[in-house]
Amino acid sequence: MAQSNGRFSSVRAVIFDLDGTLIDSQLDLVLAVNAMLEHMGREPHVHEKICSFIGNGAPMLVQRALGEGATEADVAKGLAYFLEYYRAHMLDNTDVYPGVREALVQLQQYPMAVLTNKPVHFSRAIIEGLNLSRYFRYVYGGNSFETKKPDPQGAQILLRELQAAPHEAMMVGDSDVDIKTARNAGMHACGVTYGFGAESLRAHPPDIMLDTLSDLPAHLR
Repeated sequence: MAQSNGRFSSVRAVIFDLDGTLIDSQLDLVLAVNAMLEHMGREPHVHEKICSFIGNGAPMLVQRALGEGATEADVAKGLAYFLEYYRAHMLDNTDVYPGVREALVQLQQYPMAVLTNKPVHFSRAIIEGLNLSRYFRYVYGGNSFETKKPDPQGAQILLRELQAAPHEAMMVGDSDVDIKTARNAGMHACGVTYGFGAESLRAHPPDIMLDTLSDLPAHLR
């Protein structure tokens, strides 16, 4: 991949999305959604369809999976079962993407954090379970603040905690949700092509696109 000629040399803090960016959690999420649908007496969805629902937090994932006719009570019941099932199975198949560990090792001199729309206790448990905790000063989820990504609230709080100005920070993610978050907070935006939401990046292109996270350190030097 071509070098960015120092374009991002001002970056001194990096904020990562989780699902589809650092971890491949696709199969465990799909299985949890279809277990929820079976519990609710609904037909299962194909894996690709469920993946298209991911990115805006667990309540929206369940609501999209249940469909337009679902009542608030249906969503509440489905969400409760989904969370219970996923809590027990969230590390059955989930692992880091190739190149992630290598990238994090090389980026250790940067203050780093995770900002995801996944519930925070699941996020921290997965990061701990995959031995990634030492790389991140902060891990925040979709229920850490009043609003979720792409609202910039979480990113703005992280910028203060990481002691970085917006132009000194980069958001790394796999979907338009992450790119919009970066734009709304005034940060640089990096997209990855291997995640769940790569198709959505066409409408909201990042400043830089990577096929593997191991390419990121070279662009920040």
